[in-house]
Amino acid sequence: MNKVLKWTVGSIALCMALFHLYAAGVQLFPAVQQRSAHLGFALALIFLIYPFIKKQMVNEDKLKIHNYIGLLINIMIASIAIAASLYIFINHIELTRNLALPSTLVVVIATFLIIMTLEATRRTVGWGLPAVAIVFLIYVFYGQHLPLMFAHTGYRFEHIVTHIGLSTEGILGISLGVSATYIVLFVIFGSLLERSGAGQLFINLAMGLVGRFRGGAAKVSIVSSAFFGSISGSPSSNVVTTGVLTIPLMKKQGYKPEYAAAVESISSTGGMFLPPVMGAVSFLIADFLGVPYTSVVFAAIIPAILYFMAVFIMVDLRAVKLGWNVSIKEEGPDLKKELKQKGHLLIPLFILIYLLLIERASPTLSAFWAIVSIPLCTYLRKDTRMGIRKIIQALQQGIRVSLMVVAACACAGIVIGVINMTGIGLRLSSILINLAGENLFLLLLLTMVVSIIMGLGLPPVASYIILSVFAAPAMIQLGVSAMAAHMFIFFYATLAHITPPVAVTVFAASGLANSSPTKTSIITLRLGLVAFIVPYLFVYGPQLLFEGPLLNVLYAAFTSIIGVFVLSVALEGFLKSHIKLLARLLMLTSAVLMMHVDYVTDIIGVVIATFILFIELKVKKNENPLPTQTSSIG
Repeated sequence: MNKVLKWTVGSIALCMALFHLYAAGVQLFPAVQQRSAHLGFALALIFLIYPFIKKQMVNEDKLKIHNYIGLLINIMIASIAIAASLYIFINHIELTRNLALPSTLVVVIATFLIIMTLEATRRTVGWGLPAVAIVFLIYVFYGQHLPLMFAHTGYRFEHIVTHIGLSTEGILGISLGVSATYIVLFVIFGSLLERSGAGQLFINLAMGLVGRFRGGAAKVSIVSSAFFGSISGSPSSNVVTTGVLTIPLMKKQGYKPEYAAAVESISSTGGMFLPPVMGAVSFLIADFLGVPYTSVVFAAIIPAILYFMAVFIMVDLRAVKLGWNVSIKEEGPDLKKELKQKGHLLIPLFILIYLLLIERASPTLSAFWAIVSIPLCTYLRKDTRMGIRKIIQALQQGIRVSLMVVAACACAGIVIGVINMTGIGLRLSSILINLAGENLFLLLLLTMVVSIIMGLGLPPVASYIILSVFAAPAMIQLGVSAMAAHMFIFFYATLAHITPPVAVTVFAASGLANSSPTKTSIITLRLGLVAFIVPYLFVYGPQLLFEGPLLNVLYAAFTSIIGVFVLSVALEGFLKSHIKLLARLLMLTSAVLMMHVDYVTDIIGVVIATFILFIELKVKKNENPLPTQTSSIG
């Protein structure tokens, strides 16, 4: 039975991958058809792969019976999911026309689709997102009995389930649409690229580029995680992929496990902010705002640079502080030789970037040609060629990785459906504005807190989708640019993955480093402090998102980069020697002033920073830097 099940799962995953490749490069299907097929494949796979109850929760004596009964139930539910999606796929035109007067069969299908979506999300993501969706479902069914501020007029059962389950404003809405047309393709692209050997190439290139510098192992972690994270779409998977190699490398060089895990956590999370993929949220932002994808890419460039620059500087200062001048050059590969032997594996990435940014092709078509190019490029050298079996395994792996995102996007569609039906989004926006007293800074604080709380138990994609409906309009109403509002939410939904107490990415890295998750979280937050400040900067200075004249953008970027350097020095508390607390506080103040886009604050910040740096570099130049290599890291 296990072999049959494994073959069935592999076949469905392969069919799903081929369907999406066909739809991307040969024939694009109507929205409802594309999304229903996407959801049907995903639901079937989730119910066949993920158990109803984790094995650890079942008594050993009952395990065999549980497995047998559970398998039968899962097969039945998977069959219903495929049948329901097939019915929608075939009858999509009739369904769209007659959704206001649904038949009994249509109501039953819609009801089952909602229930199956909730259960599939519970199995893949956990209880967080389904619990939110259930609260919204309870609201749409019984909200007419609530106080006037929250009440709606009430709706019939058939209207509710068909609107949420089958309309393009519910489960089959824009969030699942982005998953069905963009996300799944880019996940497949990342999977194929990794299987081709490009994943290892990223790490080798990072070692060749920065391994020769002091603290080289930590810098390799930053660069390789940035490379891989820009296409992987998940901080946790980035940690698991690159951290397996970089964390032991850091520990071998002398970094304590907590510091090694923290560097990997913060670097892997930063990959979400780095184009071209950005965890697929870039495509959602483009669709929600109705702007070209390239606009989102340009908006993300400067914040991403500030993020990685801060981490890189702090890692470098830590190496200086410890008196380390050692590198890993002798352990790393030769950069020229590596590029000569495997540089062709990077061609698909250049093809993707060229099509997206230069040719301005659609993300779907760009991803299709980039995917097709991967196996072809591997054939340029005999030792990198991908066989049919390896290609199939990569396609199947890509689909498996995407299942969590598909379930999250579908479940988020339930929430969006309720918000669209009842208009509660506008009222929630008004409530946020009232709580903030129409004060933008307080509204940003509230939105940050809500984004982090939502993101603790949800993937960044799902958290962003939900908050973009009611939090973004509130910010826009108080004068924030639309791009800045959506990027603000995206940043904090992602940073929730390194924020205690959950800190999913930190726990993954701690497991690899065998370190204390609590201590690792503290170090990660210190290394990532700039990331928590940057969203406020681009809200008050949208020039950092490439909005406005180019000269203003370049000026804002220049002053922010100087501010990031000063902030990194202040946080590490070391330059040529230890920096005293008062000087560090002054430097923190000057850094924030320079990072804020305003001529007056820039001048004040530069004056303060220049004064402190003069003292540290000139007056204290004869002091010897301490401590030595044996000092505590963290």
